[in-house]
Amino acid sequence: MQVPGQGVTCNNNLSEAIAKLGWLMPTLIQESAIPLLLEGKDVLLRARTGSGKTAAFAVPVIQKILNSKQLAREQAVKALVLAPSKELCQQIHSNFVDLTIKCSRELTCVDISAQDDVLVQRPLLVERPDVVVATPNRALLHIKANNLDLKTLEILVIDEADLVFSFGYEEEVKDVLSYLPQVYQAILASATLSEDVLTLKKLVLHNPVTLKLEEPDLAPATQLSHYHLYAQENQKATILYALLKLRLVTGKTIIFVNTVDKCYKLKLFLQQFAIPTCVLNSELPAAIRCLAVNHFNQGVYDIIIASDEKALMEPHAFRVIKKKGVKLKRKKDKESGVARGIDFQCVSNVINFDFPLDVSSYIHRVGRTARGNNQASNTFVSPFFKGTALSFVSTGETHLKENVESHLKLSYGSHEKIFKAYQFKLEELESFNYRANDAWRAVTRTAVREARLKEIKQEIFNCRKLQGHFIDNPRDLQSLRHDKALHTVKVQSQLSNVPDYIVPTALKRVAGLSNSKKRRAPPSTKAPAKIRYQVFV
Repeated sequence: MQVPGQGVTCNNNLSEAIAKLGWLMPTLIQESAIPLLLEGKDVLLRARTGSGKTAAFAVPVIQKILNSKQLAREQAVKALVLAPSKELCQQIHSNFVDLTIKCSRELTCVDISAQDDVLVQRPLLVERPDVVVATPNRALLHIKANNLDLKTLEILVIDEADLVFSFGYEEEVKDVLSYLPQVYQAILASATLSEDVLTLKKLVLHNPVTLKLEEPDLAPATQLSHYHLYAQENQKATILYALLKLRLVTGKTIIFVNTVDKCYKLKLFLQQFAIPTCVLNSELPAAIRCLAVNHFNQGVYDIIIASDEKALMEPHAFRVIKKKGVKLKRKKDKESGVARGIDFQCVSNVINFDFPLDVSSYIHRVGRTARGNNQASNTFVSPFFKGTALSFVSTGETHLKENVESHLKLSYGSHEKIFKAYQFKLEELESFNYRANDAWRAVTRTAVREARLKEIKQEIFNCRKLQGHFIDNPRDLQSLRHDKALHTVKVQSQLSNVPDYIVPTALKRVAGLSNSKKRRAPPSTKAPAKIRYQVFV
């Protein structure tokens, strides 16, 4: 196999790994970046979410390390990859493992982003792995504990650079840089060129090449369709219930809302109609969040409900700390990120139940579908993967939708409307209203709180760190196990079926509901289909 550009031959083991992954050809950012990085240049990669930035730096990093090891006298850490969240670190580490599957004895990669004690993770670094993936905070902790020696470092990568400072890592990054050798190659990867990225560029890069590809923020209209549906807040739940229950939306779907509480309210609402979903709660440990993403990717759930990092910027989600005499606000878990960078695979649809608060959030939400040209790998492309974004827009959100449309018109270089109207008559759903309204009212604040408490208790029982405490303090475990029963929403079995008489005539054929006894087909793990749009007439 030939590495893109200038006919540079790729290492045989790396070529075999790429072939095994089924990557047919490079994306635009990969074709432009890989030759420059193999030449040893500092590079700032700016490309939209899902364009394959990870492989754009991972392939040349592996190639260069394999080349240098032929002359190396001793084992040493050659590359440090920093990312703002634990999930992103795990995803990057997984990509490196896949790419080095044919040379795992020659090149090792470890992820130290987990919130374990540095002594527990020390054995991972004793053998001086070739590539270390970490958040800035975890890397700094291991450096100061003398677990991580970067004196011979050759390559520094900072992924999702535009989020590093916003996640509160400015001081940690500067401290890590002070431990690096004077000469090293640096790479910044980012979806935007924000002020934070430009600041990092001055700190990290030396005479860099900036790759700002002339491409839209999102996949082209031939690959990604944008729809909107005007609906008041009290109508959104009914519409979502009808879309999902009548199978007007099929395939893997991400539903975005603006608060974590709303995630659970929506989950409990859909649960009453036997529509299984999982919640991606950024306030829970990384292991639980990754489990939810894995369940979604593996087809255990076809629907996942999430909120992005903008929506988590609320007073209760912060704690104030002092650093060098200055008060800084920091999230409870600053290493979590939902809308950005997380590797959701084979997503057919994104539904904005709550319209995103700004243009950036819309781009990164909708960027979960129609990713790159290969949804599963998010890297070298195979046939185009199409996706659909459907946004519910209330009266108070109209201006937000107009801002997004103006931005996308400039991005696409088009004067035509980007958002197509999802055409159907809300009055056709009158028969669904009484069911949906009753179910929505049943999900009280108490029910949401207790659903969240139930999930936290389950995590406590599964937490390895607390096993020793429970052995020493068995009464604590008994108290938790014999705590009062949680009164979440009661599920009524009759709501799982849609009676034939409440389905509009025009939809009976589309929904495949010829009678009330017809059951919904089980979730499919095959390649998902896109939203089917039907005009109600």
